[in-house]
Amino acid sequence: MSSSTALEAARRRTFAIISHPDAGKTTLTENLLLAGGAIRAAGAVRARGENRRTRSDWMKIERERGISVSASVMTFDHDGLMFNLLDTPGHEDFSEDTYRTLTAADAAVMVLDAAKGIEPQTLKLFEVCRLRDIPIVTFINKMDREAQDPFALLDEIASKLALDPAPLYWPAGSGGRFKGMLDLRTQKFIPFSKSREEGHPAPVAFNSNAMSTVLDPDEQGELEEAAMLVQEASKPFDPQAFLEGHMTPVIYGSALRHFGVDELLAALAAYAPPPRARAAQRAGQDTHVAPGRRSPASCSRSRRTWTRTIGTGSPSSS
Repeated sequence: MSSSTALEAARRRTFAIISHPDAGKTTLTENLLLAGGAIRAAGAVRARGENRRTRSDWMKIERERGISVSASVMTFDHDGLMFNLLDTPGHEDFSEDTYRTLTAADAAVMVLDAAKGIEPQTLKLFEVCRLRDIPIVTFINKMDREAQDPFALLDEIASKLALDPAPLYWPAGSGGRFKGMLDLRTQKFIPFSKSREEGHPAPVAFNSNAMSTVLDPDEQGELEEAAMLVQEASKPFDPQAFLEGHMTPVIYGSALRHFGVDELLAALAAYAPPPRARAAQRAGQDTHVAPGRRSPASCSRSRRTWTRTIGTGSPSSS
């Protein structure tokens, strides 16, 4: 493999998004594209008119029913990296397409509804990722709605998935009381705003006087106590444990309000692995195929995936 091919492979991040239906997978997909600068406005599944036109759900049946029925790949460049976002059907009727698509993923984002936690289809897709040694980043969505206790959600991840959850951020409230989240590594508070037009306020140093403009003293004390408790109770994030499938970094947010999405994309850029060598068979012998080289087995595999490079027009099949 030439050095140019190796360099190109090293800057790629190919990840899938998995979730139970209605956890917010398609809305998160749109907002990741927006965060990556690939589109100027994010569509929403339950919006009306032009705002409903999502890039991943482009087929007529998907737009009519508000669900993903086929896998699609959206490619965009951001901060010197090339991201391949694999959007998969969430509904179990189309799960076979999802299982095939996950063979191409180097990492996955597991989207959880903050009110519902781990749901059946999420659990099934997680098991597929585990069988394929795909590291998982967890995005707990819909924090601007009524949600389960954040500690209970972490306990569920640990008990049902046998993963060590490592929160990178900690939320301040939920639903109508949701005020934002604290970056546990930098001790900066990221305020939340319900208005997408105005955008979210700039981060504030947690121990600064400016915190009084975003949280009252009781809220600040509650967040400080919870942050100390979760840091004492949880293992610190270990990138190697993440790559080995033992740990999942946890990010809270609201995809609909584009909150936490930039932080999720930054985490994928920092921690998701580049393409790795894949197990294959050549002349009846087990081998591994390095990134950039085509496996003989792939030539006989009948697969059809829709690929869209954002900004180039219509999708193509391969």
